[in-house]
Amino acid sequence: MRARTATKYRFGNDESALCRFGNHADASTDLDRRNASCSDGVGGAAPVGSYEANGFGLHDIHGNLLEWVADCWNGGDAGAPADGSAWVSGFCGQRVLRGGSWLHSPRNLRIANRYWFPAYYPAFNSGFRVARTLTP
Repeated sequence: MRARTATKYRFGNDESALCRFGNHADASTDLDRRNASCSDGVGGAAPVGSYEANGFGLHDIHGNLLEWVADCWNGGDAGAPADGSAWVSGFCGQRVLRGGSWLHSPRNLRIANRYWFPAYYPAFNSGFRVARTLTP
């Protein structure tokens, strides 16, 4: 279970609803891997906040840009920190990306999907999320 979900996507398993929740290769593209069941009309990266937020108020969880995270690459989840902190051991020359991008098919936008990429080489379809802790 990830963030209180056991489904492929944070909203369920229905790929035809994916265009409301994330930017991906959909019917608005001519890519062979497209999701032909919906179209958001966007053929590249979309402005932040273009898609519905999740239960935590975060937008663009699925697709748009692959999201760089602080975790070092490890082949699986065995040994990962259970407290939500970054996994700072393993192969740190490769970093983890999550969430899929506007070029990816629905299959690659699953919540559990992870990619690796060299830490020193930014990709044109990746980005990062700025977060901070707010105290009352």
